[in-house]
Amino acid sequence: MKQHCHICRIALLATLAFHACMSPKQLVYLQDMKQDSQIELENKFEAVISPYDELDIIVTCHDMAIAMPFNLGYGGSNQGASMMLANRSNNGSALCYLVDVNGDIQFPILGSIHVAGLTRLQLQEKIKQMLMDGNYISDPYVMVRFYNFKIFFLGSDGGKAITIQNEKVTFLEALAMAGDISVYTRRDKIGVMREVDGKMTIRYLDPRSSKVFNDPYFLLQQNDFIITRSFSSKYYRDEATFWMSWVSLATSIVSAATLVIMAVNK
Repeated sequence: MKQHCHICRIALLATLAFHACMSPKQLVYLQDMKQDSQIELENKFEAVISPYDELDIIVTCHDMAIAMPFNLGYGGSNQGASMMLANRSNNGSALCYLVDVNGDIQFPILGSIHVAGLTRLQLQEKIKQMLMDGNYISDPYVMVRFYNFKIFFLGSDGGKAITIQNEKVTFLEALAMAGDISVYTRRDKIGVMREVDGKMTIRYLDPRSSKVFNDPYFLLQQNDFIITRSFSSKYYRDEATFWMSWVSLATSIVSAATLVIMAVNK
């Protein structure tokens, strides 16, 4: 029993020692920012469309009967079309355009449209111009939204996927949405993995420095992965905790058996 208590003390001291070694310099975000600091943003990023994205595209104009054939799910009646637009505006429908491997979508009447590499606003303008140039609609209004804008987290504490509603999310916002990261996570090497030109690339960002604001990966793209790693000390702590639980269980069994033997011998 005394040996068990001695082991517990050692494990407790090891845990306290690890926490004592964790200085604010290793944990605090944006350490170099002072009161009223202003940082000039060198780049203004916007998410671009990539193969396998799902896009929600709605075309409207003053006469809905003219616009409806350019919308997915057109049923031929104005009443049904109005209901469809209302449902899709509330993300209530799964009728979306899937960007194929070549970066194209098949659009009603207009046919194949190359969309890869365009931003959401650029595609809106492109479709609007095609409708006017083809004399289909004189006053079109086009709305494009990403239907599958998600960010994925992978780390020693597990993984999760987060759906982004406003189609724009920064690296720091994504960390906050994930519930922040644990004290055992290395802040100096948080990876953002992204597919670029058919190749998976990874870039490491450090949220402790304001330089992160002008990193080309600061604004996340759809389907990005944020990958974290823990300090090696965490693994030793977890390993010690695992074996301590077994030692505690074995000690309890031995203690109970000893009490039973003593009671029987009496």
